[in-house]
Amino acid sequence: MKKGRYIIIAGGVISGVGKGFATASIGKILQQYGYTATAVKIDPYINFDAGTLRPTEHGEVWVTDDGGEIDQDLGSYERFLGIDIPKKNNITTGQIYKAIIDRERKGEYLGETVQFIPHIPNEIKRRIKEAGKGYDFVLVEIGGTVGDYENIPYLFACKSLEMEVGRKNIIYVLLTYLPIPYHIHEMKTKPTQQAIKQLSENGIFPDFILCRASRPLDRVRKKKIETYANIDAEHVISAPDIKMFDSIPLNFERENLGKKVLAKFGLKPKKEPDWSQWRELIKRAEHPVRNLKVAMIGKYVDIGDYNLADSYISINHALSHAGAAHSCSVDISWIDSKKIEDGEFQLNDLSSYDGVVIPGGFGVTGAEGKISAIKFARENNIPFLGLCFGLQCAVIEFARNVCGLEGANSSEVDPHTKHPVIDIIPTQKMLIEESRYGGTMRLGVYAAILKEGSKVLDLYIETKRIVTDRKKIKKLKKDQKFRLGKLMTYENVVLERHRHRYEVSPKHINPLERNGLVFCGYHQRLDGTKLMEFLELAEHPFFIATQAHPEFKSRLDSPAPLFYGFVKAMVEKS
Repeated sequence: MKKGRYIIIAGGVISGVGKGFATASIGKILQQYGYTATAVKIDPYINFDAGTLRPTEHGEVWVTDDGGEIDQDLGSYERFLGIDIPKKNNITTGQIYKAIIDRERKGEYLGETVQFIPHIPNEIKRRIKEAGKGYDFVLVEIGGTVGDYENIPYLFACKSLEMEVGRKNIIYVLLTYLPIPYHIHEMKTKPTQQAIKQLSENGIFPDFILCRASRPLDRVRKKKIETYANIDAEHVISAPDIKMFDSIPLNFERENLGKKVLAKFGLKPKKEPDWSQWRELIKRAEHPVRNLKVAMIGKYVDIGDYNLADSYISINHALSHAGAAHSCSVDISWIDSKKIEDGEFQLNDLSSYDGVVIPGGFGVTGAEGKISAIKFARENNIPFLGLCFGLQCAVIEFARNVCGLEGANSSEVDPHTKHPVIDIIPTQKMLIEESRYGGTMRLGVYAAILKEGSKVLDLYIETKRIVTDRKKIKKLKKDQKFRLGKLMTYENVVLERHRHRYEVSPKHINPLERNGLVFCGYHQRLDGTKLMEFLELAEHPFFIATQAHPEFKSRLDSPAPLFYGFVKAMVEKS
């Protein structure tokens, strides 16, 4: 077993300044030097996972291959590290306490008194070590800020971990924010000093300080922080605002962060980094040959007086990745589907966009606005990409306006519709009647077989995303064979992640296809039921939707196939 080395990343001053991207970037840098790395996200909330949290308040819910509903930072780790991270790499306070209480109820503590110390820190440490097995480095991001009461158990656990593995095998990174008040135009270090003080109150002193600000850190500020924190100014790293998040590792490497981290561990590089491909892709994105405008029509776009792009952050990244592949920039306009319904946004205005995306989302709110937008895109040959609920809305729109099924709908939106083209399948209904709602969700990766001659299959072949690694399939067969389903062939198989409950109604598939809707990919359950995974319109420039969330598998150097095709179609049409 590889020797565990730990990098703890904590934040100060305010949350939301990029700890997730900093963590992912450090991991990416270590990979470039020849080491393996994984990452763990600690969320101090009492929720068991992120599945029940509101996206406008907490950001997107990230879904792992094994069905975890996780904080969006895990997405940053996967995109940068290029690995699939399991749900055990997310730790919440709810999980910790539930595990301990469950053990206590089973009598596993053999009558001893169960207390905060040592049981809570021990469970935290156990999970961190378990997540890091087999890797050279484990990066542990602690959510929130060091001054939060909720973080006390985790900082205590990290200090305890340090005692176990030795100071030479653990380093601490503090990410802080340096404001530049507009009325004095000077970068202020006082909030960073306060964050250092709060961290030190937990017996932890940072080895590196990453300084987030709107502008690069100057030498004067570096020396000031050096004096206050008692660390070398060379370990005070500037982290200014940038155009693309993917540039963060390159920014850090300008100050040789990778070599400095390795030196702190007493290690040397195993190989010379090669950033050429990464740089080229960023160059394409930052210096595009053309600009594309996309209308993103969703419901999780506002909270109070603010619009939150974090609700669909993986789609943003997937469009950016696809844009880089085609030397394009993709400018996203956030359109609240409720505003289409009440006439505040006119459908004709969609003509000024190169493409339309309908993302996922639960519930009735804004559904009719999305359906109207899809109709406009279909009838006006505007490239369209539907994701999860976006596929369901596309089926409803087609059923109503092409098949003549008046009032067709999803039984989620209208339980009394005469034509439930989107519905709960019978086996799911049984689970709902037993109040086992969690069992009705399709969460995580599922296999689909793609149709020969379809546009979707061509895109998966072009982007090399057809599953050819039999080990991957065998692993699913061994661990969770329901994810593969009744796989009759190993040809044209793809694996994508899901997070939904409702499906295309099996009894409506034939009428829809007779009228020209092509279901070009399906998952066959172990009980034989076929679930539609992809659809397309053959004569449309690009009208494709999927029940999956392919954005979760997009990488800068390996864009998701449907996003790649969507951007390509916009380029060809523009």
